[in-house]
Amino acid sequence: MLFDTHAHYDDAAFAPDRELLLESLPQRGVALVLNPGCDLDSSRKAVSYAAAYPHVYAAVGIHPENCAGFVPADIDVLRELARQPKVAAIGEIGLDYYWAENPPRKLQQQVLRAQLALARELRLPVIFHDREAHGDMMDILRKYKPKGVVHCFSGSAELAQETVKLGMYIGLGGVVTFKNARHSAEVAKAIPLDRLLTETDAPYMAPVPFRGKRCDSSMIPMTAGRMAEEKGCTLEEMLRQTGENAKRLFSVE
Repeated sequence: MLFDTHAHYDDAAFAPDRELLLESLPQRGVALVLNPGCDLDSSRKAVSYAAAYPHVYAAVGIHPENCAGFVPADIDVLRELARQPKVAAIGEIGLDYYWAENPPRKLQQQVLRAQLALARELRLPVIFHDREAHGDMMDILRKYKPKGVVHCFSGSAELAQETVKLGMYIGLGGVVTFKNARHSAEVAKAIPLDRLLTETDAPYMAPVPFRGKRCDSSMIPMTAGRMAEEKGCTLEEMLRQTGENAKRLFSVE
């Protein structure tokens, strides 16, 4: 079972062949895909893909890089979207301190807290983005105690273990196959198998040997294979267990 728990098929990179690609995924071995939104428009698109394709599920949310124009009424829009069929999570939400021109940190935290409150209200898991914001991430996770995943985890193995202790899952993508991605490999080795998820972040971060090319969900086995090496298990076991983990977290049958 290939379950890609994080792919952005609304991205412009898929404009030339989006429908054909999405239709073809089951024939290419991909059983399930979760497509998170990053703003209201992409969240609407994610919901539309979930309605159109049996193997696609949606998450709705406002990414920290897209929160500059946030108004409280946006939460009402997300609430209505989250009540649509096959919406499995609130996301992609979180904190991103990498770029100086990103929205101010206080605003990012305000928008994040509003969405965590919405997830709690609707009893939905969250898809959490954390880039160069580990300390604030942990403070907020300790306070709100959501269920969910920190996707494309970029911290140390020790931080990943602390995150798992708070009840979260760890998502790893193509970066784990990169030669310079020591932290990602250490995280894969350190985290219990029942707390790992596979993802692509398509169209970004294609795994080796496709690095630099457009990524899609069919590339999951390259990432899962590298994770399996670190865990000392087979590729089949890694795919089966991470698929079961994702179905459990997102309540997907």
